[in-house]
Amino acid sequence: MISLSQQPIDLHAYRRDRGGAPAGAEFPEAVRRLPRGVSVISFGAGDERFGLTATSVSSLSLDPPTILVSVNRESPFFREFLRSRSFGVSVLAGGHDALADRFSGGAQIPEAERRRDDVWAASASGVPLLVEAVAAFDCEQDDTMECHGYAVVVGRVRSVRAPGGSSALVYWRGAYNQLGWTEDEISRAVGLSPNGAR
Repeated sequence: MISLSQQPIDLHAYRRDRGGAPAGAEFPEAVRRLPRGVSVISFGAGDERFGLTATSVSSLSLDPPTILVSVNRESPFFREFLRSRSFGVSVLAGGHDALADRFSGGAQIPEAERRRDDVWAASASGVPLLVEAVAAFDCEQDDTMECHGYAVVVGRVRSVRAPGGSSALVYWRGAYNQLGWTEDEISRAVGLSPNGAR
């Protein structure tokens, strides 16, 4: 039998004592401890195609299929992103650290690279999606809210590519990490060479 105390609980004192430190000083360090998936947002038109690394992408709704993307207003390509009605989200796999670094400050996607079938594939709307992405979403901007220096964009998903993959890239404590195993790691673990031969 569970015995309950007859003493009334002072809820105000309970909340005050267990509330933790004020958010100001501790907040940046606490956010660093929040594991986040890493994606490249692609957008633009014609020969002007751009990519931005984002760690703030999440699903919003299954019906209609929508996702949320948060983009810093200080990004060099922020205005281009807002002008683009279509955008892509490519979820990065483990081992894509270099891609994440390349697009971390925003970068143009060269036309020659976009023409290579083994790197980028054009979606139905024309935005480039990474071929080796764990999942890729072709989106149309549905709504935008600017808040605290960021634009929070609701993207209505028009099509999805989900080839899978055995690992995903995550950002945690200020560094990239891998969630799951790469194909090479799986091959080595089961006694196969990286190309699958014994």
